[in-house]
Amino acid sequence: MLDAARRLRPDLYVVAELFTGSEELDNVFVTRLGITSLIREAMSAGDSHEEGRLVYRYGGEPVGAFLQPSLRPLVPSIAHAMFLDVTHDNECPIQIRSVYDSLPSSAIVSMACCATGSTRGYDELVPHQISVVSEERFYTKWSSQAKPSSPNEVNLQTGIIAGKLALNRLHQELAAKGFSQVFVDQVDEDIVAVTRHCPSTHQSVVAVCRTAFKNPKHHRYTDEVPPMCIPGKIEEVVLEARTVERQTGTYKKDERSINGMPEYTVEIKEHIQLADSKVVRQAGVTSRGRSEYVQEIVFEKLTPGSVIAFRVSLDPKSQELVGVLRNHLIQFNPLYKAGSVPDSNTPDILKSPLTQIMSKLTLADMNLLLFRCDSEEKEDGGGCYNIPGWTPLKYGGLQGLLSVMAEIRPKNDLGHPFCDNLRQGDWMIDYVSNRLVSRGGPLAEVGQWFQAMFAYLKHIPRYLIPCYFDAILVGAFTTALDATFRQMSSFVQDGSSFVKLLALGSVQMCGVGRFPALPPLSPALSDVPYRVNEITKEKEQCCVSMAAGLPHFSAGIFRCWGRDTFIALRGLLLVTGRHLEARNIILAFAGTLRHGLIPNLLGEGVGARFNCRDAVWWWLQCIQDYCTMVPNGTDILQCPVSRMYPTDDSKPLTAGTVDQLLYEVIHEAMERHIQGIEFRESNAGPQIDRNMRDEGFNIEAKVNPDTGFVYGGNRFNCGTWMDKMGESERARNKGIPATPRDGSAVEIVGLCKSTLRWLVELHKKGLFPYNTVKIQRDGKQLSVAYDEWEMKIQKNFEKMFYVSHDPNDPNEKHPELVHKRGIYKDSYGASSPWCDYQLRPNFTIAMVVAPELFTVEHAWKALNMAEEKLLGPLGMKTLDPDDMVYCGVYDNSLDNDNYNLAKGFNYHQGPEWLWPIGYFLRAKIFFAKKMGKDTYDKTVYLVKNVLSRHNVHMERSSWKGLPELTNENGQYCSFSCETQAWSLAAVLEVLHDL
Repeated sequence: MLDAARRLRPDLYVVAELFTGSEELDNVFVTRLGITSLIREAMSAGDSHEEGRLVYRYGGEPVGAFLQPSLRPLVPSIAHAMFLDVTHDNECPIQIRSVYDSLPSSAIVSMACCATGSTRGYDELVPHQISVVSEERFYTKWSSQAKPSSPNEVNLQTGIIAGKLALNRLHQELAAKGFSQVFVDQVDEDIVAVTRHCPSTHQSVVAVCRTAFKNPKHHRYTDEVPPMCIPGKIEEVVLEARTVERQTGTYKKDERSINGMPEYTVEIKEHIQLADSKVVRQAGVTSRGRSEYVQEIVFEKLTPGSVIAFRVSLDPKSQELVGVLRNHLIQFNPLYKAGSVPDSNTPDILKSPLTQIMSKLTLADMNLLLFRCDSEEKEDGGGCYNIPGWTPLKYGGLQGLLSVMAEIRPKNDLGHPFCDNLRQGDWMIDYVSNRLVSRGGPLAEVGQWFQAMFAYLKHIPRYLIPCYFDAILVGAFTTALDATFRQMSSFVQDGSSFVKLLALGSVQMCGVGRFPALPPLSPALSDVPYRVNEITKEKEQCCVSMAAGLPHFSAGIFRCWGRDTFIALRGLLLVTGRHLEARNIILAFAGTLRHGLIPNLLGEGVGARFNCRDAVWWWLQCIQDYCTMVPNGTDILQCPVSRMYPTDDSKPLTAGTVDQLLYEVIHEAMERHIQGIEFRESNAGPQIDRNMRDEGFNIEAKVNPDTGFVYGGNRFNCGTWMDKMGESERARNKGIPATPRDGSAVEIVGLCKSTLRWLVELHKKGLFPYNTVKIQRDGKQLSVAYDEWEMKIQKNFEKMFYVSHDPNDPNEKHPELVHKRGIYKDSYGASSPWCDYQLRPNFTIAMVVAPELFTVEHAWKALNMAEEKLLGPLGMKTLDPDDMVYCGVYDNSLDNDNYNLAKGFNYHQGPEWLWPIGYFLRAKIFFAKKMGKDTYDKTVYLVKNVLSRHNVHMERSSWKGLPELTNENGQYCSFSCETQAWSLAAVLEVLHDL
């Protein structure tokens, strides 16, 4: 059908899949250029039914289209069009088709949901093109008494004028009454059916047009017209018309008037009952399933050149159900008031507004309602909904569905597998409600609300199910968001849409699984949430835990990590106002303190690994932030902590066996560091780490007595967040850390300084009883004052960490290794001295938590160097691009001979991680204030520009999160978590600082 047009102008055509019913797709002709030129070219080619195709393209939304929100993404759209059956420069349709085609072609045009028009002469059946250049005759005059043979007068009996008048009235009515949706069905080679549908009343007008490109006098058309199935109940025949020949003589071109062919007129009836139709022989009623009421039409005289239009309503039961459904949707959008009817038998669950039901949900409940990835769902015995032939949803909760619908809705992509799945059965509908009902409690009430709404949905025509399913879910989702934000801080409630989107990451990452991820808190602690275990039927704690990232670190023993949790806790829990959950997580990890360290991998405490040097310092920083940000926050220092390991050699003890106050645990952690931590990991060997060499299981963390710097680690382990262990035997990097960062890592020194400053202040206020730590040296007990320790770090930091512009700096131990000046070292005293001098983003962390360590001028120059060398579109390069081992593309599956790349060895050697960008921007903001107003204003502009990219990413992400990392220049990395707790937290903290 489109071949001739494609041959003429192949550059104009693309094929788009559009929904053409509950079971099939249709290839629909679309164009980038003007309508009339395409009609003209299609006509010239002798192609058929391009008018019908263009009606679909320009004639309105598809039937069953989604209700579009008032604020929505800007997407490409079709320009407003005026659809004409002929223009002044078209060839005459009668010459290239037949006179019998004029009426059905006009009918097809009139069914478009756009402006329509014509050219004088078309309705009078003038059989030639009227030249706007050379034509000198007059148009004919109107006279109700005109005779058919009169060459200079016309009336309703002339040509197709009567038919055109009826079609124009219908076109106007459809526009005025909101029949904005269009569906075009090419029934066979000659028959085109066009449906106009009203999305509020669900009334339709279906025009069936039998074209006649060839003159029936010379071409044999089949008498066998296929029957049509029209969904719904036919209320009336709006019109039926056909072109007929009459005895008035044949056409002769008049010398004075532009006359048409007098021998043809239109036979028309309007607003008649189906039984009175001469076109339809019979109409039987059938049913397709429980929600499809269909009338089958058998045609008697649908001759070439004829048109019939039916007014169709839903069957009475479906109409009532749709009206009731719309009535219940008014609570979400007043647009549903049109076409709504009151529910005479409202289920009890629907008598309360959903807002009231949602208000009973906790934020932990919201995690289950809105999110939970496949691993989390499977841990509970379920899984995310999988659409056959397509892909599983990202989340089991509403966000998984809404992410897909957000892609479908703006384009009205009703042919999407998601919509097909909804039309074909109730599986997805039941998944949504059953998943919640099975949970019991307030979530079950929400599930019952969905069940009651879906009871109406399941019994309406299947072609309407996608749009009403979307309406129900959008309403429920926005209600859930409102209820969520009401439980958060005023910063979130009063914040921008970006702030709210980031704050939603708190709900995304923090939840309660089937198995508690945190070790039990002290029984003496108040306000701890409990539940009854489904299996043991015993009471157990059900505290919220934080996933490190989705989907890879979301469930089982790999869900909770000390470092990740406490880097993210301030942003996701304190900034958002979730103070109780923050307290419980702080105390749960406090209970696992062993060797003076907080575990890296938590493993519910009993499977913990104490192989990182930084988690304890992030934990201490979070306690400080809690005390500072939470009203009466210092009360946490007096909270009981159940020690799982009261001594290094203890077996795991049950909660309540040994309790200490939190401030005592804090003091122990400090005292153990100043004393010196040195131990071998429990169960050392391949059973806990298949890649690590034997020496790597030896853990060390101490304090340099001269500088006050915390130091530790060795070249066979990696005790900070840059913790990639080599895995490739082929490249011979197995068991070798890519970034050991042994010695004094700059961020740990900063975090330690921050903690000491805080403890000194607490002691002065009488809130912390200790001002010294006791150590044993050579059999003697010595004391080190907290303020003395703090001052040592203050005195030595700038000397030891700043790489000055003075080549003769006496504090520089390895001047030959300096390759960039005006920066801060990444570490001090590394076993490989070169590593100290590598430019990485970690110094910005120290700038945020302990800005007093830095001179303003030096800090600002170092930040400018980081901006120039490390700042990426979304994250910070983890290594200076000028470094010889820099590689910005992470591929964990690659195993080759390249020592620096094999098995993702470059994880932290260039790829751009997101969470450090938060500390970089916060450091810029802090020091910009010290530099003056002009510098500060420019910095705020930079910060907003950078954050705008994160906003765009989150809006477009189906995970609604920020990734763990990207490859160089912000390129997507398939090995990254799609959404990461500390990435979301760090960016939210920047906005909080602003």
